[in-house]
Amino acid sequence: MAKQFLNSSIMRKIAMGFSGFFLISFLMLHVSLNFTSVISANLFNQISHFMGYNPLVQYIGQPILILGVVFHFVMGFILEIQNRKARPVKYAANASSVNSSWTSRNMIISGAVILSYFCLHWYDFWFQELNYKFIEMNAPNETRYYAELVHKFENPVRVFLYCCAFVLLGFHLWHGFYSSMQSVGFNNKYAKALAKFGKYFAIVVPSIFIFIALFHHFVR
Repeated sequence: MAKQFLNSSIMRKIAMGFSGFFLISFLMLHVSLNFTSVISANLFNQISHFMGYNPLVQYIGQPILILGVVFHFVMGFILEIQNRKARPVKYAANASSVNSSWTSRNMIISGAVILSYFCLHWYDFWFQELNYKFIEMNAPNETRYYAELVHKFENPVRVFLYCCAFVLLGFHLWHGFYSSMQSVGFNNKYAKALAKFGKYFAIVVPSIFIFIALFHHFVR
């Protein structure tokens, strides 16, 4: 069954599309939670503590998210190799820039950068979580999250790289949202409106992430 799946180009594209929508849903949740840090430090601390120590999030949500990210990247890599093999050399050399956008031709690059950011984000979260649990003997400080967030955005280099990652995320979403719709066969009277929503999403969500970083860097 797994072999048939891997050998089916259509199934791979459908799986890629659904995993893309799953990660888009995660981004909507994540940006909403992060934005509370701009509104209220106490609210952000409460939500972060709940998300960090809720068993459903820890043992179900996080593993599913990790699998979703890895699966999406692996499928994208496989499809990119498949497309390169199927693409005529002459077309690739002379007409790729005319027949497709820079974003669509470099999805694997933007995806790799975004994956690197996710790995850094998880490194920060898990290693600090383990450190605090060890030091405080399972009595974590429920008010530490906001201070940690502000501290991470004190470094201008980190803020710059963070913003660059989300600019690339915007490019990735610009092409990926509509591509995901096509992959899962969504082609009805609402497709045009949803595609337009995807363009706004690709601009607004990364912009909010960037705003949060700049806010805590300059205002804090």
